[in-house]
Amino acid sequence: MTAPRYPVSLGPDPNTRAPNWVLPKGACDTHAHVFGPPDLFPYADKRRYTPPAAPIEHYMNMQAITGLSRAVFVTPTAHGHDNRVILNAIEKMEGRARGIANINESFDDAALDELHEGGIRGARFHLMDDRPGSVDFLLAHLPHLTRRNWVLDLHVDPKDLIEHASFIRTLPGPIIIDHMARVRARDGLDQPAFKILLDLLKDDRFWVKLCSFDKISAIPKAHVEGSLPFMDMVPFAQAVIDAAPDRVLWGTDWPHANTFVPGRTPNEGDLLSLLAVIAPDSATRTKILVDNPARMFGFRKED
Repeated sequence: MTAPRYPVSLGPDPNTRAPNWVLPKGACDTHAHVFGPPDLFPYADKRRYTPPAAPIEHYMNMQAITGLSRAVFVTPTAHGHDNRVILNAIEKMEGRARGIANINESFDDAALDELHEGGIRGARFHLMDDRPGSVDFLLAHLPHLTRRNWVLDLHVDPKDLIEHASFIRTLPGPIIIDHMARVRARDGLDQPAFKILLDLLKDDRFWVKLCSFDKISAIPKAHVEGSLPFMDMVPFAQAVIDAAPDRVLWGTDWPHANTFVPGRTPNEGDLLSLLAVIAPDSATRTKILVDNPARMFGFRKED
């Protein structure tokens, strides 16, 4: 029988640039993935794409250049429900990392407790057409999160946020709306999904993650040499910061898997330089990079 073939995505930018400002101590990337290497951590048999290997050692090299020092690793769909790849990454970072797991009905209490012991502090759920997940699936697993004080990391597209808004409002917190609900810049600040997101942020249960601008920006390339990409996302990011400055997180989405268009993969230094445009005030940036993730994921001051 012939093995299924999956499209191969691009790898990260191999030439990480330093941002144009100095990051505060304890700056945290709250959304990163690691892939493989597949001889140690195989990819799932059923997956949407095949990423190049992006091991923890490469991620730590990127951190050393940018000034990031903490991380929250999210198990990528290419690894299915096998969370060993991020448990290994958390261990390698020696107390400076936490994780968001993918779980299903195969995880009993002992398995979930083992994940918690390994640094997992939440689980990710999709309410999207192209990935496994449903309202019923989420509800069935919600008690596991509640008992362990885990965060619910919710991955939705704009249409899904609109469709499930009433249900989402009933969920106990804390809830992170992943990737800023993937609102598309081309649809403007007045689009219904973004209005719902801002309304959710009036409630202390809801947090938001500034991440994956390369996937949702309408202008991914800088038009002038030396300028920054994704500038159309600035007003969206500023609006969520204005709505809930104490509940905004930031993530690289390294290594930007599921990208197939050359030239669209961002450079981590540029993403951090863009954050300085989004939040010109250094105290606000420290909240987003240090204080908020420390409170959400339990980083100690000395980590």
